[in-house]
Amino acid sequence: MKKDLKVTIVQTSLAWENADANLSAFTQKLEKTVPSSTDLIVLPEMFSTGFTMNASAVSETMNGKTVEWMAKTSAQKKAVITGSCVIKENGKYYNRLIWMRPDGTHEIYDKRHTFRMAEENKTYASGEKKLIVELEGWKICPLVCYDLRFPVWSRNKGDYDVLVYVANWPDKRIYAWRNLLIARAIENQAYVIGVNRIGKDGKEIEYSGYSAVLNPMGEPLNETKPNTESIETGKLSYYELESYRKNFPVGLDADKFKIE
Repeated sequence: MKKDLKVTIVQTSLAWENADANLSAFTQKLEKTVPSSTDLIVLPEMFSTGFTMNASAVSETMNGKTVEWMAKTSAQKKAVITGSCVIKENGKYYNRLIWMRPDGTHEIYDKRHTFRMAEENKTYASGEKKLIVELEGWKICPLVCYDLRFPVWSRNKGDYDVLVYVANWPDKRIYAWRNLLIARAIENQAYVIGVNRIGKDGKEIEYSGYSAVLNPMGEPLNETKPNTESIETGKLSYYELESYRKNFPVGLDADKFKIE
């Protein structure tokens, strides 16, 4: 068990439906600003294309350039790297989060709640399984954007220490983003990492960022400035997490439920 976990969040604009431009930009950003001691690098949702419904034009396979770039970058930085991208598999499209390790092994999580207001539900197949991964003894649950609005899906039954959300969350609903991240941290007694993009996409939708690392009480450890390119590295303390849970064990009174 590593007592302190270092996490780097990357808030940036994205080139619309241009994987080559985005991957090149991320390579330059990560080379200059990510400390060598970081354990986890978190990128936004659909970090290689922006949040697009043009899946047939931008999708890749799991052997494509984006996953290959993640494997190469993870190995170079000696850190896990995660974010979602558009993947085609068995005739279906997925908004798929990749959890890439430095040794090239990986896990996947397909976004459970597809955003019907943008017709994401008509373009991408929904995931059916939640993912819990382990990093240096820490248990981490990575989710994607709209999943943030559904607390039952993210409810902690003692199975994770850190909740991660990668997103393309528009500025016009940023109040919800900021407050729901806080709520998820408090109700689950877990660290919460939320990474959002900035800039304007190909549909003229504006994004302001407000990425953050929150402690289990919902308090910010790291916050990015809105509308600003930013790479922040925060430290998560397992001792502080365990002490808080032990001294204030609200989970013992949690309601039992089953997801159908």
